[in-house]
Amino acid sequence: MRRILFLLIFGIAGLAILVSLGIWQVQRLAWKQSVLAEIGSRISADPIDLPDHASPDVDKYLPVTIAGEMEPGEIHVLVSVKQVGAGYRIIQSFSTEDRTILVDRGFVPVTAKQGSRLNGPMEVTGNLHWPDEIDSYTPEPDIDDNIWFARDVPNLAAALGAEPILLIARSQTDPGITPLPVDTAGIPNDHLQYAITWFGLALVWAAMTGYFLWRNRAPSESDEP
Repeated sequence: MRRILFLLIFGIAGLAILVSLGIWQVQRLAWKQSVLAEIGSRISADPIDLPDHASPDVDKYLPVTIAGEMEPGEIHVLVSVKQVGAGYRIIQSFSTEDRTILVDRGFVPVTAKQGSRLNGPMEVTGNLHWPDEIDSYTPEPDIDDNIWFARDVPNLAAALGAEPILLIARSQTDPGITPLPVDTAGIPNDHLQYAITWFGLALVWAAMTGYFLWRNRAPSESDEP
């Protein structure tokens, strides 16, 4: 009886922990979906003028329209697009009347890396963003071949003589460049998979607990006259 009681208590405690972790992930899923909906609404809002003092804490994803001049000189950031393949994001500086910021104009395939682009006066609509793409595995830029491996806003700004503010274009700035506008697809939301995993483990735990209880009861029942 002591063994059965121990297995029962141990099994119920483990099951309770696994189920509670699954419920917590379901709650996190609801929270994350709310956050993504809020971000999506912010991304698609009507654009406004560029703030005087844009910051990542306040203005991330803010829709903005700027008018001025696309400056010559590009930085190419290596990227891969689904169903298209490898290519480059075209990053350039853009000057308004009183300031210069960065613009991510979009994607070109590898074969168009050295192609000519439209520069000069234009209007660009997009979203402000400060991508977090740097980790310990990110290679240093290949300056000689003009290949960068992440949108490192401060270093991009220093290289192009601009403020560390990046506008990711959602409007067309050149017929040969495909805009890659900001969306929520790149924001991870794995809570449903985690919840399924925890609930699956809870089911296995319950089955194993039942099996061990049955196995420990079986001998005592077989010994009955």
